[in-house]
Amino acid sequence: MHGGTPLAVTPRDDAVDVLHGTDVPDPYRWLEDGDDPEVRTWVDAQNRRTREVLDALPSREIWHRRLRALMSLPVVQSVQARGDVLVLLERAEGAQQAGLVVRSVSDPGADAHTLVDPAEAVDDAAVAVDWYETSDDGALVAFGVSEGGTEDSELRIVRTADGSLLPERIGNCRASSVAWEPDGSGFFYTRYPDGDRYHRTVHHHTLGDDGADDPVVWAQHPTPETWPNVSISPDGRRLLVQASVGWGRTDVQVLDRRSDTWTDVVVETDALSSFSFEDDTTLVGTSTLGAPHGRVVRVDLGDDPSPTNWSVVVPERDVVVTTVKPSAGDLVVATSAAGVDAIERWSGAGALLSEIRGVGVSSVVQLAVDRVHDRAYALITGFDQPAAVWLVGDEAVERLRPPVAGDDAPDLTVSHLEYPSTDGTAIGLFLIHRADIEPSVDTPTILNGYGGFAITESPVFSASIAAWCGAGGTYAIAGLRGGFEHGDQWHRAGRRENKQNVFDDFHAAADWLVETGRTARSKLAIAGGSNGGLLVGVALTQRPDLCRAVWCAVPLLDMIRFPHFLIARLWTDEYGDPDVAEEFEWLMAYSPYHHVREGTEYPAVLLTTAEGDSRVDPLHARKMAAQLQFAGAGQAERPILLHQEGRAGHGVGKPVGKRADEQADVLAFLSWQLGDE
Repeated sequence: MHGGTPLAVTPRDDAVDVLHGTDVPDPYRWLEDGDDPEVRTWVDAQNRRTREVLDALPSREIWHRRLRALMSLPVVQSVQARGDVLVLLERAEGAQQAGLVVRSVSDPGADAHTLVDPAEAVDDAAVAVDWYETSDDGALVAFGVSEGGTEDSELRIVRTADGSLLPERIGNCRASSVAWEPDGSGFFYTRYPDGDRYHRTVHHHTLGDDGADDPVVWAQHPTPETWPNVSISPDGRRLLVQASVGWGRTDVQVLDRRSDTWTDVVVETDALSSFSFEDDTTLVGTSTLGAPHGRVVRVDLGDDPSPTNWSVVVPERDVVVTTVKPSAGDLVVATSAAGVDAIERWSGAGALLSEIRGVGVSSVVQLAVDRVHDRAYALITGFDQPAAVWLVGDEAVERLRPPVAGDDAPDLTVSHLEYPSTDGTAIGLFLIHRADIEPSVDTPTILNGYGGFAITESPVFSASIAAWCGAGGTYAIAGLRGGFEHGDQWHRAGRRENKQNVFDDFHAAADWLVETGRTARSKLAIAGGSNGGLLVGVALTQRPDLCRAVWCAVPLLDMIRFPHFLIARLWTDEYGDPDVAEEFEWLMAYSPYHHVREGTEYPAVLLTTAEGDSRVDPLHARKMAAQLQFAGAGQAERPILLHQEGRAGHGVGKPVGKRADEQADVLAFLSWQLGDE
């Protein structure tokens, strides 16, 4: 096996920026414009070479069959309980995309009525339902649909009774938050101004009106990147706006529609908060204000709702409080201990009623409460089970949809271990393998991580993990600083000026796996996507000795120019802003594109990206591929490959066929490089 037909040398230019007195060379600036004919020609050549290499691997077809079987298992992606119906985003067995379906609350196992099947719209199934929100009576569902992975949703409305669509079509509704009027006559929602990727604004829509004329209700942006979400009181009098200002602050405000006055609940304070209406005049939810792990608090809107008047319902504990949902008689609370989730029931007065049995080593992706029928539902997933809807009882959970796990999922052993980082900090790590496998120096191993944006690494079903482990490999996931495994302080320890902690944690995970005899350097691959793509990009440039192979997906790699493209200014609060001298120094210290050194023997690298990615511009992968191909030694044995997918995006909404193709490429590439081909 070889690295494919040699590519023509990619031209380098002499572009140099001078930032804060520092020369910043950018030899592949010309690759930034994805619409340039010369760039398209260059991408086509890269894709041909990548296909030549990967299609020649004998294992690729085997991986593809395994992945298709696992990806064909039925899965539920979201659930909402309204009136007498459950509305689910559900992918049926063998389907390409998840569709909107409606089921009976009294008999969820009965046949579903399909409301929206997005895959029917186009031949390649590259149309997806991005989000949805059901009216209080369950009669109408507002949903967003987009094509080609762009996530640039158009808002539509469907009737649950017969699947017919209302005439509304409202654009610029990416990841829209919707709050229906109690009588279903209209809703509050978020959308973007035409031609603006920021300034997400709250509007009100009355059914039948032209969406272009919908009035603005909230546009009080502390920063252009501020991200508001909306909810409404049961009587419709009060609108709750919760605005994320960066990644460590939530501003919470309430509009009294009767008096047309706004009241601040908490603003301009570095804390994360998330509230729901407990009743018409009371909020209940979680906040890290004064409690880095989070606590459950209640806010009386009838008086001064500022933090000094909040009442504590569930005090801070060692576990992280992730979600609180008020039900008819109590509170349903989801918690997380180093990424392993649990469900509890608490009384409104703050007494623990029960710790719910049957959740296991899993993630509670969502809690949904039907306050009319006093039922609570949980969307639960684990490394060994696709996401399913469970009924949360007083003491235990009962699986509803799909009724049983598929036979194609392997019998896996999951361990949660700890290892020391460079500075001695204990870092959690999930180790997953087939039940009959004992990891050793001969075991092909993939190490994955994320470490950013207060996102917890928790047990989630992945066809790739199941396929890899089912074939005898080990999969490791490190709970790095920058996530939320241990609350707000854990996040802050891995962001901005502390970002190197994340990379040190990841390097230490790889070293520990090797030092403890669970794998060997020649048997170790690292993998990450998005912020995780940055993670592995840093790893291969700071520690090219760390592993044999790298999968770097939809990555952020040029940390000096990243804010100029797509929605990336959303992330300057997390990483820093290169326009600020001190923050430029943080970023320049690790920016992978700027730390590739000529003559270094890098691991084999597969970079994957997509032309429809509306989050991370594919220019990052293109420039990094060119830089590594120019500089790296030993590419005959350790090739640098790039694949840029068409009609796909950051990953959301990618149909099963495209995902199986991509993951077959990845697993075939890694198994080849780890000597398991």
